[in-house]
Amino acid sequence: MALLTREAEDQIIELLLAEGLADQRLVFEIKQQAEAENKSPLSLLLSKGIVNDDMVARATAAIISVPYVELKNITIDQDILQLIPGDASSRVLAVPLGEKDDLLNVALTDVTNVQVTDYISNLVNRPIRVWMSSERGIREILDQYHGDFTGVKEAVKETKEEAAEEQKSNVKTIVQDSPISKALTTILSYAAKTKASDIHIEPLENSLIIRCRIDGVLRRIMELPKTVAPALVSRIKILSNLKIDEHRIPQDGQFTVSVDGQEIDLRIAISPVTWGEQVVIRLLDKTGTSMEIQKMGMSGHALRDVLNGIKKPNGMILTSGPTGSGKSTTLYALIQEIKSDEINIVTMEDPVEYKMDGINQIQVNTDAGLTFAAGLRSILRQDPDVVMVGEIRDSETAGLAVQAALTGHLVFSTLHTNSAAGILPRLLDMGIEPFLLASTLNVVIGQRLVRRITEKRELYKSSTIETQAINSLVGDLLPKDKETVDTISKDLGYPGLPVRNDNYYMLARGMDSKETPGGYVGRAGLYETIVVDEDIQKTIIDHSTANEIMRLAKSKGTVTMRQDGFLKALSGITTIEEVNRVASDLS
Repeated sequence: MALLTREAEDQIIELLLAEGLADQRLVFEIKQQAEAENKSPLSLLLSKGIVNDDMVARATAAIISVPYVELKNITIDQDILQLIPGDASSRVLAVPLGEKDDLLNVALTDVTNVQVTDYISNLVNRPIRVWMSSERGIREILDQYHGDFTGVKEAVKETKEEAAEEQKSNVKTIVQDSPISKALTTILSYAAKTKASDIHIEPLENSLIIRCRIDGVLRRIMELPKTVAPALVSRIKILSNLKIDEHRIPQDGQFTVSVDGQEIDLRIAISPVTWGEQVVIRLLDKTGTSMEIQKMGMSGHALRDVLNGIKKPNGMILTSGPTGSGKSTTLYALIQEIKSDEINIVTMEDPVEYKMDGINQIQVNTDAGLTFAAGLRSILRQDPDVVMVGEIRDSETAGLAVQAALTGHLVFSTLHTNSAAGILPRLLDMGIEPFLLASTLNVVIGQRLVRRITEKRELYKSSTIETQAINSLVGDLLPKDKETVDTISKDLGYPGLPVRNDNYYMLARGMDSKETPGGYVGRAGLYETIVVDEDIQKTIIDHSTANEIMRLAKSKGTVTMRQDGFLKALSGITTIEEVNRVASDLS
């Protein structure tokens, strides 16, 4: 906030009151407190949250006759940002906005500070025009500096002329410090800092598109000239130990990079497409993923069912969901719960996604004959207590997993089905005998991932349609009166659930920004669990459908994934729109 005289502060407060942006009674109380404590009334209003820095900055600009700029959801071109180095911008809270009439427009939080304005003018070696903005707005622009693709642009410039010649020479060595290597490093660094799970490098007819999947949603981050594609793909192939001169068939590889001192494993998939070769890079950063099942979003009935299931000395625990729904992460979190020096845990994975101390992890190698089935046979000769099979893909692996559970092992694995109940008919279709399945399964899990609402949020009343949907899906689960709120909330695992209401519910939505598009950041799991008790065992033996099994499970207290999502929305973790996006096909 700019250094202002008491008279100027009073003018700003009066302006805020006149525009209805502050409460008259509260302002009067704060003024009395400020006078008694010899403090700035405006600072007290800010510290107590009665006004925010956006409101104060706008009013200050009006009082001192300086133009104001709202920086929310504004993206500044990297060429403009580079006019003031990031460290200098961060130090004096000033960011460049653009050039006009030989003047550089600069937004500051303190336009009255002559030393700062002179420093910036000398730094850019030209006169500047100052604009006022809030500290929040300035910091949103400062966050854009990490998306600096200058290295990529330099690589594009240097590579354009060499690309055709390099393609002709075919296997020209691309050295570590070459421009295209720096470009790839910049792209990987950006993806790591934004916690992207995947990078997509996609050739079009006349350009190359780079997209990142952040919190489950793909976002385009840049478009490059088509001439860069051969050199960029070749560099990735070299790092992945793949064949540089093979362009006709898919290739898979992996390598590790270090970003800010943290190693990140990368899985590479390269496929020939119409306009060249598409590259998809999966980033596996163990430090960026919580390995605690509760922090991942599992609570209430589901958490109790799973924790009871993993305490048993043998049997199977299976999790299901589509690709990218966090199944493997759930298994790692469960293994983390039971890991100790007293038991031997062996895993069979394709690939080993997260390397864990104290766990014997085996990488599937189909070319060498090390399949899930072959590896599982070997594992059972290694005196394991707990076995994790990355995925049950065929009847042979399913049969071996069941046999392992029957012979005193605790078995974890995943399947691709839409729900927890869908696991049971799927295994029957693989040829597993119903009585074997019924006697080995402990608990089955279904899951999806939803985006979390950012901390910057606002509350709103649910619409009529939202209210009806909430009551239809989870109305019977919600407390019927205030006396039962604590008991039911604790049982469901979501503190402070609202009492059932036919009029409206208070819901939250995040504040949209460049760093939190749509108001989301990070992800949480939606879970449903089915404990395979005697009644469920009977349905398995009777070859019941997934719907019949789920109806029985719900009568026993199972909370479905969609219900879990709506409870998370009522608790302010996510939104109903987000739940419907990932689980609209579920009941």
